[in-house]
This record gives sequence, C-alpha cells and structure tokens, in this order.
Amino acid sequence: MRVIKAQDIKDAVKKMFISLNCNIGDDITNALNNALKIEQSATAKSVIEQLLENNRIAKKEQIAICQDTGMAVLFVEYGDKVVVDGDFSDAINQGVKEAYDEGFLRKSVVCDPVFDRKNTSDNTPAVVHTKIVSGDVIRITAGCKGFGSENMSKIKMLSPSAGVEGVKDFVLEVVRQAGPNPCPPIVVGVGIGGTFEQSAQLAKKATFRSIDDSNADERYKKLEEELLLKINEMGIGPAGLGGKTTALSVNIEYAPTHIASIPVAVNICCHACRHQSIEI
Repeated sequence: MRVIKAQDIKDAVKKMFISLNCNIGDDITNALNNALKIEQSATAKSVIEQLLENNRIAKKEQIAICQDTGMAVLFVEYGDKVVVDGDFSDAINQGVKEAYDEGFLRKSVVCDPVFDRKNTSDNTPAVVHTKIVSGDVIRITAGCKGFGSENMSKIKMLSPSAGVEGVKDFVLEVVRQAGPNPCPPIVVGVGIGGTFEQSAQLAKKATFRSIDDSNADERYKKLEEELLLKINEMGIGPAGLGGKTTALSVNIEYAPTHIASIPVAVNICCHACRHQSIEI
C-alpha cells in the first residue's frame, strides 16, 4: 500500500483551481485560432479576437478568465492500493477554499438551493465523483463549471426505438434552444447510456475531455463529427451574433444501459472550458 498525505492532496487541488481559472488549455486556444481563419463575418472575427485577447491577458496577469469562476467539480480515480493519511474529502474542499481565497476568485456557491440561498463564502462544497481503480496513484481531473452554460443543459430518457436519430435530434434541439445564452463558441458534452444520473455524469465528464481527443469508438467519433457540423450550420456563431463557429467540439461518452431506455444528457460548456488533470 502507498500512503498519500491529505496535505499533498489539498496543495495539489489548490494549485489546480488557481491555475485552471487563469489559464485556458492549448486545445481551446488552437480551436479559436482555427475558427478565426474560417469565419467570414467581421463581427464573428471580432468576438473571437476578443476571446483570444482576454485569454492572453488572463494568463499573463494570472487573473480569472471569466467573472463566473464556477462551481468546483472533480472526477477522482482513487487507486485501490492507496491509503490517505488524513481526511480525503476535507483535503479537497480545503484546497478549493484556499484557491478561491488566495486566487481572489469569485465565490458562487450557496448553501441551500431554494430557501436560504446564503453564500458559503469559500466556493465549497466541491462536487466530487469518485471511482475506485487499480493502482497506487490518485488521478484528479478538475474543472470550474460556470452556470451560464450549465443552465442550458438538459437530459432526456429516450425509448430504444428512437435510436441514433433520436439522440441527434435531442442534442441539436438542446443547442438550438440554448442559442446565445451559454456564451458560444461552446463545447457540447453528451452522455449516452447508464441510468438517469450516470448519463449526466458522463456528459459532464465529456466536457472535461480535450477537444483534440475524439471518442475511441469509430461510430461515436463519426457521431461527434456529424453533430458538430450540424451545430455549426445553425449560424448562432460567436456570442450568438452569427457565424460559422457555434461549437468548438462535441464530445461523447457512453456506457451500457437498460434494455428499455436510451438515457441522453447534454451538458454545455462555454468557450472558457477550464479543466486540468494531475496524478498524485
């Protein structure tokens, strides 16, 4: 067994959330630069140029990319040969708290969703999805999810007879209804299969995947490409002002499901698609 100190987990999480709030990934930067080349509308080009400049300033000055510094979401692969010396959950939340305090990041979490809605003042608790895997390391993929795009996300339980066309129709409907609200260009995460809640987790996990990586299954890869093409044909464009770049990527994750259903979740992420991964 390998022992990992809770302090090391806390420090790693803190470092991640300060960094990912200020530094956009190369995959998004490259996609925006490529979009700039294909856009014909002066307005669309101007929006993309402003996004790229915003990201450059954020990186140089180490300030937040967006005023919505999101809710902390972590996908944890916890090795079965690891023992944490201390409180694992507390280490994650303490890391998030210190990141948002010391990074001067906006705290956006309220303690009660309906009645009190009092700010927790430290952006905790984080949302943590933990999976036990073989090995002696802990791998964390983390992101800060803004809610302008989160609010545009939807889930639907399709009948098996709906098939792939039903999946396509639902994904396109969600993006069309979202329009300019999620701050396009967007990354569209799609979770298919599992149960009601698992499809939603898959969709969120899909938005944390590099947009340079296609689904390993050729069928789902082609579905990603087809959906991206159709979404960009909608003409919503950067900031919803028209153009060829409504989405930068469609990322699909899937899982086995019940014979009676095809659960489909669509989780939309804005152009500030902030995520990082580490191993401890």
